[in-house]
Amino acid sequence: MYVKQQIRFVVSDANTPQALLEFLVAELVHLRDADPQTIDTTLLILPHVLQDFLDFNDFLDIAETALTRLDLDGEIQIASFHPDYRFDDCVDDAIENYTNRSPFPMLHLLREVSVERAVAAFPQADAIVERNKATLGRLGLEGWKRLLDLPQPEGAGVLSDAAG
Repeated sequence: MYVKQQIRFVVSDANTPQALLEFLVAELVHLRDADPQTIDTTLLILPHVLQDFLDFNDFLDIAETALTRLDLDGEIQIASFHPDYRFDDCVDDAIENYTNRSPFPMLHLLREVSVERAVAAFPQADAIVERNKATLGRLGLEGWKRLLDLPQPEGAGVLSDAAG
């Protein structure tokens, strides 16, 4: 999808959960109405809101309610990423949490048909998740930190306010 330029990257200026909800609803509608050949998925980057993971996690229930109210259950799903992401069964610094950690809170809006296509193309998709966790386990927290310290290609990590 990235190669095909079908990912929409949007940096939100929302600084309250209510403003984020309005932004999210607009983006869900935008994705629903967009031609999938043009926009197949949307990544919402949230640098000004829900910095606390527990608040972010609570907001996910609100996001799911918005999906339901827009009658988008089964059409769009929301994946979540956060700098302090923590799975229910993990302690804060467990390396497995890093599979869903990101520089900023983020919501990834995915079309269900795209997910189904990906699963059909990679029937052992669950194995990818397990392989990622195993790789992180071998790498460990110190190895992860060393990776983050590696020089980045020019332009990497630059955020823009421009919507894709």
